[in-house]
Amino acid sequence: MKLSPLLLLAVTLATLCACQPKNAATPGDSSPPVAIVDGTPISRDFYDFYVKGITGGKPPSELAAPQRAAALDNLIRARLVAEQATKDGLDKSGDTAYLLQLSRLNVLEQAEQDRYLKDRKPTEQELRTEYETQIASLPKSEYHARHILLATEPYAEKIVQRLEKGEKFDALAREASMDSSKSNGGDLGWFRPDRMVPEFSAAIATLKPGEYTHKPVQTQYGWHVIQLLETRELTPPAFEQVRPRLEQIVDAKKFRLYTDELMHNAKIENLLDQAPKGGAGASGASPTPARPAVAPPPAPAGSPPAAAPASTPPASPAKSGKN
Repeated sequence: MKLSPLLLLAVTLATLCACQPKNAATPGDSSPPVAIVDGTPISRDFYDFYVKGITGGKPPSELAAPQRAAALDNLIRARLVAEQATKDGLDKSGDTAYLLQLSRLNVLEQAEQDRYLKDRKPTEQELRTEYETQIASLPKSEYHARHILLATEPYAEKIVQRLEKGEKFDALAREASMDSSKSNGGDLGWFRPDRMVPEFSAAIATLKPGEYTHKPVQTQYGWHVIQLLETRELTPPAFEQVRPRLEQIVDAKKFRLYTDELMHNAKIENLLDQAPKGGAGASGASPTPARPAVAPPPAPAGSPPAAAPASTPPASPAKSGKN
């Protein structure tokens, strides 16, 4: 049976349970055991939760007997491994201890978010207001352009000189560009300006269709010679098309305000910039930070951040004209 994120969560919970005294039950779980491992029960409710997690929501009753048995076998093995890890002291050392803390924080944070938002569903007016806010922040136009990416400014200037003498842009792109778009003559297809690095987008905005940059444009990827082919008005998505995303955004903002209130009422002493005085943590190493349950949401159209992915300079959006 293939591991899934929820299975890993269940294993984490099993590890946490292994830290409890023998026969300790999960509060509120009075269901009978499906197995007893070295004196510690695995409750039916916990087993049902585990099965739903690894099957995409199916209860054990919908599984064949061998599948139910295999799931229980996996859960027992996870419990035994977790108990052994606890005996070996792994739950109190190194990254494992940090991961257990972070897992607990994330699970509780998500649970509190669900509780807080349960009776605070977004109203129609809230969704409409958020829709207008998001639409106002969207670019008004999108561009169809091509480029030639070079390693140095002098080389890029020579390409400009060759263009000024009448050589074809697409031919020079195939010959000299370092970008993967060279096979298409440097064609990047249609894209919104926020899908390119800022320097690239700023240069595009100064061009008219058919024009190219006579001064090479530097970005984190190198030196670009850019030609704008055409522009068109960007049509925003319809309200109903993005309603689910708007609900997520409104929920995220509400929960953010709630956590702001918790921060305001808490007594917090920030020691981040103080030099360590030795002992634990003096090396300067820090554990991987917890991923927040709610991240700042993008625009409803699903636009990525302005910075381009490192794989291709700059980011090449899909060649389709649909956005």
